Amino acid sequence: MAAEPKILIVDDELVVIKSAERVLKSEGYVVEGALGGREAILKIEQDSYDLVFTDLKMPEVDGITLIRWIKKSRPSTGIVIITGYPSQDTIKEALELGIIDYVPKPFTPAVLLDVTERAVEWTKGKKVEEEKMTEKFPPAMEAELERVISEYRKKPGSLIPVLQRAQEIVGYLPPMVQKKISKGLNIPIAEVHSVVSFYSFFTMNPRGDHNIRVCLGTACYVRGIEGVLGKIKETLKIDIGETTENRKFSIEGVRCLGACGLAPVMVIDEETYGAMTPRKAMEIISHYDPSVMSAAAAGAEMMDEKGE
Repeated sequence: MAAEPKILIVDDELVVIKSAERVLKSEGYVVEGALGGREAILKIEQDSYDLVFTDLKMPEVDGITLIRWIKKSRPSTGIVIITGYPSQDTIKEALELGIIDYVPKPFTPAVLLDVTERAVEWTKGKKVEEEKMTEKFPPAMEAELERVISEYRKKPGSLIPVLQRAQEIVGYLPPMVQKKISKGLNIPIAEVHSVVSFYSFFTMNPRGDHNIRVCLGTACYVRGIEGVLGKIKETLKIDIGETTENRKFSIEGVRCLGACGLAPVMVIDEETYGAMTPRKAMEIISHYDPSVMSAAAAGAEMMDEKGE
């Protein structure tokens, strides 16, 4: 099981650190505090953090100086600004340095958690990308991305169409693709990331050959979709948002598929299947990969042997 993300809160006001700690620890995050940039540098030199939330205006070592140091010394660490003075020039400078997002003071728990969840997703995607895609895109893919960006560069409201085309070309929207689009359209990377995170049809993780969308809406929930989803996850050994090791399947949870009369519903690629049961779902998925039924049968045998 993966360790919970480790977060460092940097601020010269203890009350801000304590407030953030209380909110984030309640959601299972590992959180520490540092009273200023100098203390933060000492902590980061001695330990590893997935995310650093930092104030901008602090004595001795200010936020921008700390961000520059982190980017040079710990480039894989995600950075979020938390400040009561988000001036346009300072935010612009921070975005150019590569921060993920910012939280204005005073913050509500909901806002802090929302930004944190998106920032954690960003850093996870970045680390996966660094591990699995250190090389450049194939020349043809690179050229097509550049062509699409160039086509839309001067058109207003071009971000979503470019993201859609980029996802069609690459298959998903990893950090390196978002950064390329940000630079090409001259849009802050935080804005690009926010759009990708907000819309469910965008994904930052590679999808399988077949994308399984499971409806989690009220109508499907009361008719047993939870059991169907559980069986799919158990058999494929992946969770929502993940892809099987052989890249055959990925699972996506959606709030509504527009087919409530067929509840509970799942969609594989573009095909809609209604009145789902765990067994029926496995039978349908096995049409796309016969080995799925073998895995499901093996799992059932193990359950019988254990008397479960």
